[in-house]
Amino acid sequence: MDDLDRQILDVLRRDARTPYTEIADRIGTSEGTVRNRVDQLIDDGVIERFTVSTQTGNVKAMVEIGIDVNAKTEGLTDRLASWDEVDFVWHVSGEEDIVLVIDAADTSSLNDLITQARELQEVESTKTRLILDEWLG
Repeated sequence: MDDLDRQILDVLRRDARTPYTEIADRIGTSEGTVRNRVDQLIDDGVIERFTVSTQTGNVKAMVEIGIDVNAKTEGLTDRLASWDEVDFVWHVSGEEDIVLVIDAADTSSLNDLITQARELQEVESTKTRLILDEWLG
């Protein structure tokens, strides 16, 4: 990955729907180059997916999960990622092992999801942080 790829990714991170012609104009290259570079970034696994960031008025939170040291994180993260309200599942370092980024309809739905997580055999603890506001980097 070179500087041109990084410039393309920077534009796509802010708005994944930016037309290739607009990206090309912004970074000073051709539309064909942008198209080929994006295709290659997808093939290489650098771009995993294109997604949507929403302002739904929902309750957004990070739920930090501590798990049993003998638990298989892959199986657990697959199950957690399948929950409708979960936007992201991250393996992290530190006191907790997994972080869920949640987009729930309301606080009751968020609480139900936290309870569901706590009931999993592998889960030893949870910490919840409400996301009050967010900005694109």
